[in-house]
Amino acid sequence: MYDIIAIGNALVDTEFKITDQTLAATGLTRGNMTLAELNTQNSLFATLDQAGHQPAKQAGGGSAANSMVAFASLGGRAFYNCRVGGDDMGDFYLADLEKSGVATDADIAIDADGTTGSCVVLVTPDGERTMQTHLGTSGQIDESNISFYALKDTKWLYLEGYLAMSESITDGMAKLRTQAKQAGVKIAVSFADPAVVKFAKDKLKAILSEGIDAVFCNLEEAMLYTGADSHESAVRALRQFSDLVVVTNSDKPTLIAQHDDIISIPSATIKEVLDTNGAGDNYAGAFLYALSHNHSIEQCGKLAAHVASRVVTQFGPRLSKQDYQAIKHDILG
Repeated sequence: MYDIIAIGNALVDTEFKITDQTLAATGLTRGNMTLAELNTQNSLFATLDQAGHQPAKQAGGGSAANSMVAFASLGGRAFYNCRVGGDDMGDFYLADLEKSGVATDADIAIDADGTTGSCVVLVTPDGERTMQTHLGTSGQIDESNISFYALKDTKWLYLEGYLAMSESITDGMAKLRTQAKQAGVKIAVSFADPAVVKFAKDKLKAILSEGIDAVFCNLEEAMLYTGADSHESAVRALRQFSDLVVVTNSDKPTLIAQHDDIISIPSATIKEVLDTNGAGDNYAGAFLYALSHNHSIEQCGKLAAHVASRVVTQFGPRLSKQDYQAIKHDILG
């Protein structure tokens, strides 16, 4: 029924263009995601408003959700498991998924009394994104929010690393992985953020140690996880956990290992980086779309590189469907 199903945090992204000085004043770790309680999140919104910073963009977000939007917009069949509140933001989020062509089950996704999660994305002049996230009800996502029936005839199960930081979903994730393996569904994991490796490395290890079929991360995350001191050695270290390893490195070439071979895929040339939010998510979604449609690893990497490079030239973590389709036509024909 679906080419891929995923599970992740449902967050509404609000992006702000700020200076390096403003970022420093927030105390947030540059380029990382920091979890916050609701009062801390509201305080950050208030501080930005008082400083005269108005949102540059607001849109549905969440790491795995961004990947699924890319996958679906390229022409794949994607299903997303999530948890939203019974509020306006929750309605907006689910409608945004539907508009993007990503299926979900609203009946089990909505927590009527909950508050939909939010993510403040602070974008500095170099395009780097620093995030503060209030998970809201998404932080309580559990087995009841998972549509296990969607695994039927699915090719891939996609898990975002952020979930390694959520106690409530541990059992549900384990059950998903077990059922996926029994059904012959391949499993892909995205590290998602350096903070995941720093603060939830043991849980990430528990997922990887069972054996997976694909891992996506950037070089910083790979080196944090493996302790390796180079791009290639980090890729080789991750190969013990996964048949396919994809490690991006900003505007430098991505290294992809499959079996014992490592290939290098150059990044697409761009003029200016405006916002790196969602680049890695889109890379993984586009790569898995091409892979699930039987394209070569080189073609998968090339499509992913071009999609990610387009994302960073705009504000927001997602492209229009027309843009995704145009890139697909240029790269895959």
